[in-house]
Amino acid sequence: MTKEPKERIIMGIDPGTQVMGYGVLCVIDNKPVMETMGVIQLNKYEDQYLRLAKIYARVIGLIEEYLPDEVAIESPFFGKNVQSMLKLGRAQGVAIAAAISRDIPIFEYAPLKIKMSITGNGRAAKEQVAYMLQKILHIPDENMLPQLDATDGLAAALCHFYQSDIGVEKVKYKSWKDFAKQNRERIKKQP
Repeated sequence: MTKEPKERIIMGIDPGTQVMGYGVLCVIDNKPVMETMGVIQLNKYEDQYLRLAKIYARVIGLIEEYLPDEVAIESPFFGKNVQSMLKLGRAQGVAIAAAISRDIPIFEYAPLKIKMSITGNGRAAKEQVAYMLQKILHIPDENMLPQLDATDGLAAALCHFYQSDIGVEKVKYKSWKDFAKQNRERIKKQP
C-alpha cells in the first residue's frame, strides 16, 4: 500500500504600501516548489485607504486561487520614520485580516529571521535573498521578477517552511534512557 504524498501550500507576504510582494510554495513530501510569486502595485493609488482596500481584495483573491494552508508574513521592522512604520503596519494588518477572514493560520517572521533562514546572514541584501531563492527552489531565470518585493514574499514562505515541522514526523521519547536506547550511535562513551 502506497502512502499519499503530503501536500501543504504556504503563502508568504512582504507587506508594503507602495508595492506588496507575495509568493506561494507547494510542499509535497517535504520538498518545497514555487507555485508563483508576484507583486501588488499600490503606488498608482493616491488614497491610502484605497491602497488598503486593494491589499485586502488582492490577498483574498490569492487565497481563493491558491488555497494556502498557512500564511507567513514579514513583521514590520523598527525604523527611524514612525509614519512609514505605521503605514507598513496597516498594510500588514489588512493582509492578516484577509487570512483571518478565511481561517488560515498566520505566522510572523522578523526580516532578520527570514534573511538568516534563506542566506545564513540576517543582514543580507535583497539581491542575495533573491539569488539564494533561485538556487534553492531551482527557479528558471525567466521566472524571476525584477521586483525584489516578490522574492521577499517568497522568502517569508520558505522561512516558514524551514521553521515549521511540515512533513517531519516527530519522534517522542519517554525519558533520557529511552532517547539513549533509540540513538546508540549518537552516544559517546567516556574513556
